[in-house]
Amino acid sequence: MRDITDAPRSLPIAPRDWVVILAGYRDPNTARSLFELAVTIGPFVLLWALAWWALAVSPWLTLALSLINAGFLLRLFAIQHDCGHGAFFRNRTFSDWVGRVLGVLTLTPYDVWRRSHSIHHSTAGNLGQRGIGDITTLTVAEYQALSRFGRLVYRLYRNPVVLFGLGPGYLFLVQNRVPRGLMGHLRYWISAMGTNAAIVAALALIGFFGGWMPILLIFLPSTLLAATAGMWLFYVQHQFEATHWAPEKDWQLHEAALRGSSHYVLPPMLQWLSANIGIHHVHHLYSRIPFYRLPDVLRDHVELAACNRMSIRDSLASARLHLWDEKGRRLLSFAQARALA
Repeated sequence: MRDITDAPRSLPIAPRDWVVILAGYRDPNTARSLFELAVTIGPFVLLWALAWWALAVSPWLTLALSLINAGFLLRLFAIQHDCGHGAFFRNRTFSDWVGRVLGVLTLTPYDVWRRSHSIHHSTAGNLGQRGIGDITTLTVAEYQALSRFGRLVYRLYRNPVVLFGLGPGYLFLVQNRVPRGLMGHLRYWISAMGTNAAIVAALALIGFFGGWMPILLIFLPSTLLAATAGMWLFYVQHQFEATHWAPEKDWQLHEAALRGSSHYVLPPMLQWLSANIGIHHVHHLYSRIPFYRLPDVLRDHVELAACNRMSIRDSLASARLHLWDEKGRRLLSFAQARALA
């Protein structure tokens, strides 16, 4: 993977000063937001209907349509994500209710997710504030201090088969059913249980009219594939060699946002389906910018377009990086950390 450590430091504008500049892109356009919602949920519903119809033709055709539909489900999650930041509609109440409805489709209790994601944004890269809304990342010293069993557990957790295979299904089908990390707050229990009730009601209706096959061949495949894609995107947005972590006393919000978030360069179709979330360094610098205005930022500010760029090939190499080297200020593989020791 090419070294991008110095890219953000070479910017002529300090990370915190970007906030004033990026504020000019924050206002959503209601008509554009409604259009983006329509061209995402419309095909999602249509593909669901076609996949259901295809059950009478071929289960393989149904499965193929459901896997295609995973892309639109991923995009619905991205729109829900923008609603959580108050970036999709000017009216916050309307934005929140759109997010709650989409949360039923994405199996994500909206208010619980919004709070944990807010914590992620306010603590990303802070070594003293890990554990909510992030992927667990240990320093080399912390890993070396673990028992043999503790190391085994961490290695299993960071294994790609677990992280991108078993993990997404567990997260969206099991973990999201309770407000993990926010268990002591009634509001988040209401969010989780309300979402659960709506999901159960929807699945009961599907089962009543179509039996188990629509659930097994449409609901589960599209959900699991979208969850895996979402987990991968979240991983590469912050887990790359030259990412940024700092002790709490040295941590600074805007520096961590810019230096610790990637610019994931994707083909146009994948960028559309992921709602430009690959432009993650700009999103973390100013999360109120609607996703459809993020390309405008890169067009107007070439220095940000060149910052922390990561290709798909680069991102594949990041899957083997698991430990933060505090001295070298880079993410290492287990083998690199062992050689360092």
